[in-house]
Amino acid sequence: MEILRVENLSKVYGSGAMQVKAVDGVSFSVKKGEFVAIIGASGSGKSTLLHMLGGVDRPTSGKVFVEETEIYSLDETKLAIFRRRQVGLIYQFYNLLPILSVEENITLPLLLDGRKLDPQFLSELLETLNLAGRAAHLPNELSGGEQQRVSIGRALINRPALVLADEPTGNLDSKNSQEIVELLKLSNRRYHQTLLLVTHSHEIALQADRMITLADGRIVKDEVIRP
Repeated sequence: MEILRVENLSKVYGSGAMQVKAVDGVSFSVKKGEFVAIIGASGSGKSTLLHMLGGVDRPTSGKVFVEETEIYSLDETKLAIFRRRQVGLIYQFYNLLPILSVEENITLPLLLDGRKLDPQFLSELLETLNLAGRAAHLPNELSGGEQQRVSIGRALINRPALVLADEPTGNLDSKNSQEIVELLKLSNRRYHQTLLLVTHSHEIALQADRMITLADGRIVKDEVIRP
């Protein structure tokens, strides 16, 4: 079942001689539950593409369908609701609120959306992320790997249709990087999350079901790693 469809998506910055095409006519689709790695050199357009898929950065042209809804046909209010409920975003820099505990950072999306917390799911998530003993800690009391695990929990708490991870291991050493990738793979399997992960690491990309390679804003290769 198709959960995401992208049609001729472009993002242009500047005009005239200063015009830069960050993303240039990209089209592809993703099945529900698929783990897709988007790989490319710095400046290839992969982060810009990810942000357009998540409703964060409006495209210059083209369409993004999530569960058959063309998200950029929504007004700003409905688009904001879509982002909160249907997209879990994980960044390289964890973007945790320093005055909130681990548990409060994870459950913040529910609070902002006025939705009720499922204590059993929160407990399961904390156990899965190996954060059960750290729930009351503040971000500055955590290691980098632990902070990234908190940001994964925050992305998953709403049970979103899409989890979009933008260089989630870029700030970590190799051991913590692999632990984060394993957790993302686990969430993909356990919670049937559709996962799109942007990375410059070929080694990490090869752990996905499928690898899309970008260069100069265009898809130059789209290959199945494991059927």
